[in-house]
Amino acid sequence: MDIAFTWAGILCLVVFIIGYYFIAAEDKYHINKTKPAIFIGTLMFIILGIYLVLNNHNTTHLEEEVKHLIEEIAEIVFFLMVAMTYIEALIERNVFNTLKYKLVTKGYTYRKLFWLTGLLAFFISPVADNLTTALILSTVLLTIDNQKKEFLVPGAINIVVAANAGGAWSPFGDITTLMVWTAGKSPFIDFFALFPASFLGWWLTAFLLSKFVPNVKPNFDSSKMSEERIKDGGKIIILLGALTIFSAVLMHSLFGLPAMWGMMFGLSLLSLYTYRFNVARGKKDINIFHYMTKIEMDTLLFFFGILAAVGALHFAGWLAYASRLYDFAGVTTTNIGVGLLSAIVDNVPVMSAVLKANPNMNIDDWLLVTLTAGIGGSLISFGSAAGVGVMGKMRGIYTFGSHMKYAWTVLLGYVLSVIIWWLQFEYFDLY
Repeated sequence: MDIAFTWAGILCLVVFIIGYYFIAAEDKYHINKTKPAIFIGTLMFIILGIYLVLNNHNTTHLEEEVKHLIEEIAEIVFFLMVAMTYIEALIERNVFNTLKYKLVTKGYTYRKLFWLTGLLAFFISPVADNLTTALILSTVLLTIDNQKKEFLVPGAINIVVAANAGGAWSPFGDITTLMVWTAGKSPFIDFFALFPASFLGWWLTAFLLSKFVPNVKPNFDSSKMSEERIKDGGKIIILLGALTIFSAVLMHSLFGLPAMWGMMFGLSLLSLYTYRFNVARGKKDINIFHYMTKIEMDTLLFFFGILAAVGALHFAGWLAYASRLYDFAGVTTTNIGVGLLSAIVDNVPVMSAVLKANPNMNIDDWLLVTLTAGIGGSLISFGSAAGVGVMGKMRGIYTFGSHMKYAWTVLLGYVLSVIIWWLQFEYFDLY
């Protein structure tokens, strides 16, 4: 049913644009982006329902669309809920504080710390997620020195770019890669083919940024810092987290079950372990349900709202018109453009729109749009969840203006990543 140019279709598009403006201007109006996202996501389907009833159309198709959407959203929400629970458990067991302590007490120079935090961001985000990784490592930067902007600004950009690039080559690293994987557009193992493009693109940006970082040691006394150690049970939880990821991959790849099924199995392992851990100590030292109360529910609800809104645009028929861009401009050009659009618009709705439009693409093309949507958000400070998170953590230091001063380094890294993809899949046909 194509109702895009009816009053209902046009009204849905207007509601989406206005709602997304308030989402993007979250800091200006001091409104959590979750609130307008849920509002437009639910309202747009109500508008579509009213149109169908007034015109005596059967609402069965609308009902089926919403049920399918609920299933799609539930898979993502349950997956992220488990991942966030494990992250909270690792934070409480002092795993990340221990990492921070070991970094800042080594006596490294600013430039070496710049490279270390970038490398950690690149390799932690594929397992955790880009937002959590960026928040943890930006805290490390502030612990090292909370005044020296010639270290903090390049360091913040480096962490954002590395976290987004690291998340692009793993289904667990970013919500967009998770969406592509769970939609069945690419097998799990194929995402690793994006490693060269992701790594080299980040490396070029980091290399250029490092030239602006002082090559001297920070002026602080590490002896005044209290030593941090991983609490009892922390290392076991790390192993259980790895097993959870393995079970999610196994169940989705071999059994065809949603990846969240394996994640929920991993959550059950964590809950059983915490029960045994507490019984052995005679006290409730680890509380899995306490970890779950610390999950950022607004993030999960934001995904519900924005995915519902994109689903409404799909039902109205707008995404069918958007998919014609692939025929007009070509698959590769459009996918590169998707990455540039992700710098302005959050990559989640952009990727959701691409998946809903479902253009006819090979696996290598789906990998390209996964890469560009993942790393394109780094071009602007607010273009990704990692960037927004670091802006909040380093308020007044890492800003839109300070990022744009070095944005050319990020753009060159983006271009190199696309070139590497082209060499791999188009020129040498190594896939």
